[in-house]
Amino acid sequence: MQSASDESMTMKLPAPLIPGVLLRRYKRFLADVELADGEQVTAHCANPGSMLGINTPGLKVWLSESADPNRKLKYSWELVQADGTLVGAYPNRANALAEEAVVSGVIAPLAGYERLRREVKYGANSRIDLLLETQGRPPCYVEVKNVHMRRDGDVAEFPDSVTARGTRHLGELSAMVRQGARAVQLYIVQRADCSRFRPAADIDPAYAAALNAAIDAGVEAMAYACAVTTDEIRVTRPLEMEYAA
Repeated sequence: MQSASDESMTMKLPAPLIPGVLLRRYKRFLADVELADGEQVTAHCANPGSMLGINTPGLKVWLSESADPNRKLKYSWELVQADGTLVGAYPNRANALAEEAVVSGVIAPLAGYERLRREVKYGANSRIDLLLETQGRPPCYVEVKNVHMRRDGDVAEFPDSVTARGTRHLGELSAMVRQGARAVQLYIVQRADCSRFRPAADIDPAYAAALNAAIDAGVEAMAYACAVTTDEIRVTRPLEMEYAA
């Protein structure tokens, strides 16, 4: 498959990551961390959600350090150890992880396309995360959502807070199906300790209802777990899908 991305297809994490202990996460995009030498630093937190289950003070975290002298915060929160496993805390990596997994054939249902493009305009005013194309087949629109939350046994859940944007995306995927395209809602679970996925209907019932409606309209939903180390993250296996009643 040809990829239109210029990014490396190996999901290596910035090296070396710097270990620390989470002191607090606040104002959505800030996290105070104590490093091993006792220094306290403020790191950029790229996750706009609630980070339920992975933002508890005292958890071990890993930061990357930017060499850009003009950057306001030189540290970024990359990983966290929660429930005995490493979890990817940087949601913006989900699209690149999905791209790598599609191109390498790990996500078998999305194999067989000749070209992959990212951030292509579609819908009312959106950009699709991945657009898969090949001659003689309808285009495949893939919306990627990052998942980190696990509350119940081996079940990964999304979202961790109300997401009107996510609900809108499901409606736009349904519209693409009506126009004759293929549409997929892909959940990238940045942890390895889950075997099932379901929408968090108690947190955002509108999103759960929209997912059910999208599936009824012909949108495909699939979730994949990741293997996470302090060196790299890679998509590994599909999860069983469960849907809200």
